Amino acid sequence: MLFFILKRLAQSLLVMAVVSAVSFSLFNFVGDPVNNMVGQDATREQRIEIREKLGLNDPVLTQYTRFISNAVQGEFGLSYRIRRPVDTLIMERLPATLELVFVSAIIALVVGIGLGVYTGIRRNSWMSRGILSFSLVGVSLPTFIIGIALIYLFAVILRWLPSSGRSGTIDLGFWKTSLLTVDGWRAIILPSITLSLFQLTLILRLVRAEMLEVMRTDYVKFARARGLSERSIYFVHALRNTLVPVITIIGLNIGGLIAFSVITETVFQWPGTGLMFIQAVDFVDVPIMSAYLMFVALLFVVINLIVDILYFVVDPRIRLGG
Repeated sequence: MLFFILKRLAQSLLVMAVVSAVSFSLFNFVGDPVNNMVGQDATREQRIEIREKLGLNDPVLTQYTRFISNAVQGEFGLSYRIRRPVDTLIMERLPATLELVFVSAIIALVVGIGLGVYTGIRRNSWMSRGILSFSLVGVSLPTFIIGIALIYLFAVILRWLPSSGRSGTIDLGFWKTSLLTVDGWRAIILPSITLSLFQLTLILRLVRAEMLEVMRTDYVKFARARGLSERSIYFVHALRNTLVPVITIIGLNIGGLIAFSVITETVFQWPGTGLMFIQAVDFVDVPIMSAYLMFVALLFVVINLIVDILYFVVDPRIRLGG
């Protein structure tokens, strides 16, 4: 177990090194930082002075070493557009993104696993066929189309929910949350459903396929022959043995929720890190772009490591170290 964790940590460090190289390359290949920080009327001497302060005249290896050293400490410099520390901007936007991802993940897990078990057990019922047919919407339609459709229906026509923004935030000192107010929940419903729909559909279909396969195995037939209740067979014997591939998909999807929340946050103008990244791309704000890439890569690495460790908890027969 310890060897396996150390091996995964080494692989994670390699991945972060590659991502850091890509993030650092943004400073050299995506526009000139000096042009983004000063106006067209700036003199040549002013430009030279700014390049010296930023260390842009140093050798590339020296710049990369300095970038890695600062990144380890969570420092990515100043935003070209806002002129504030990037780490401060990320921490201000992070609660909005994490709350959106948290609610979306709960919806995808609870609804996806529940409907997957139901359609696997009652695979010939009309309701199961209707659920599977409706699930094609989550796979086929792009996220921004789903978001716009939900806005048009629930915000424009029915006027039940707000169309954009994050409302009802409460400052707890260390965290600004919108999950403690009614307005906050009303504002997060539409974006969380939009973000979770694709992952919900994947989980539903995967759980259904695994349930259909597990229900044909000998140990399930033996459990039924012993007179165990159907609920015990479905949720103790069958469902647990479907969780290994499901955990893999869930882990990747949670990382995907964070990475691809960019589209949902843009459609609903949700003030999270994804919207900040889009605004940074428009302005070529390289420090924010590179910090966002490093942040998302770190989350993917941590989540994948946790998923690999959970394999041992769910199914002790797995011996990945061997």
